[in-house]
Amino acid sequence: MTDLYGSGGVEISIEAVVFDFDGLLMDTETTMVESWQAEWTHHGLELDLDDDFWPGHGGDTTEVRYGRLAELVPDFDRDASHARRTAHRNQLHESLDFRPGIRTWLLEARELGMKVAIASSSERPWVVGHLERVQALDLFDLVVTGDEVAMHKPDPAVYLLALERLGLPGTAAAAVEDTPHGVAAAAAAGMATVAIPNPYVEPAAVAAADLALGSAAQMSLSEALLAVSAY
Repeated sequence: MTDLYGSGGVEISIEAVVFDFDGLLMDTETTMVESWQAEWTHHGLELDLDDDFWPGHGGDTTEVRYGRLAELVPDFDRDASHARRTAHRNQLHESLDFRPGIRTWLLEARELGMKVAIASSSERPWVVGHLERVQALDLFDLVVTGDEVAMHKPDPAVYLLALERLGLPGTAAAAVEDTPHGVAAAAAAGMATVAIPNPYVEPAAVAAADLALGSAAQMSLSEALLAVSAY
């Protein structure tokens, strides 16, 4: 248990912080968008991000997007398109690290003796692969992923599973998210919520979070947890 103190010396007990992965820990949303834009450009097209590109949930929409290309491109070769797009994205990932301030938050959580976990809608090999690439897997006590639950965010299933494995109620943990459906999932699991929207999420969209920041570099993790504990 970690003892933090708010105004008036009131003790606030926080035992775990649970992070989303895509768009929150690493800006894989931007590399995803850039890879699709490059693939649209390859076919002489321009990708419209406002045309139902963002699904509003944590599920995988890859095949939906390939289906859209198939509608637009005569004799579309899905396998060749996938190979080209993923090769481009993998190249972008070679230099991708945590978003600003995130590594500092993770190290601070460790110094405070807190449990640190990930609750992501993505599949485990994707999340763990990125963490291993930046030599950060050991910063987390637990990684829970979308291939372990039946429903994706905004359903709270992945958060509930993380809490179960941590042995904690939602009230003893805080979630850090980058999307409205992620905030909704964590709140439904009874957790306090911090939102740091990714570049494709308007700040107003995560207004339901207990605390919204532009970056983890804006304040320390302790300050953020004290702020959400007041709710």
